[in-house]
Amino acid sequence: MPMPKTEAPGRLQAELMARGVRMTRQRRTILGVIETAKTHLDASQILRKAQRLDPSIDRVTVYRTLKLLKRHGLVDELDLLHLRGDGHYYERRPQRDHLHMACLRCGKVVEFESRLFERLKGEVERECHFHIMLTRVEMGGYCANCRT
Repeated sequence: MPMPKTEAPGRLQAELMARGVRMTRQRRTILGVIETAKTHLDASQILRKAQRLDPSIDRVTVYRTLKLLKRHGLVDELDLLHLRGDGHYYERRPQRDHLHMACLRCGKVVEFESRLFERLKGEVERECHFHIMLTRVEMGGYCANCRT
């Protein structure tokens, strides 16, 4: 499930430290896995990747860290149309909102950013007098490979 950009480890850690959150070695490892992910990861995938770097990391630590990141608004929890069951996937909260397009046949997920989407959100805010704090848009269809 490709994502638009990865970033160097450190931003999530800096954000949490600025908010007074204690940084353990295990927490830093989990944050590094999330920040450098090239795909949307579920909690089990995060656990496996983190355990390769630090075998002492357990499932509870991963879930607590994800809960902490969600509470601070630093990651988004996505269901990606539940194409692979009821699992949830996690991604760093992006600087710009984007759409997730999921292929209903092969399961590929592509992210799409657009100025049009930003303008639509602005119109919704003006017309509905609603201050948008978060958007999540998922579209299901067929990718170029599966459509033919």
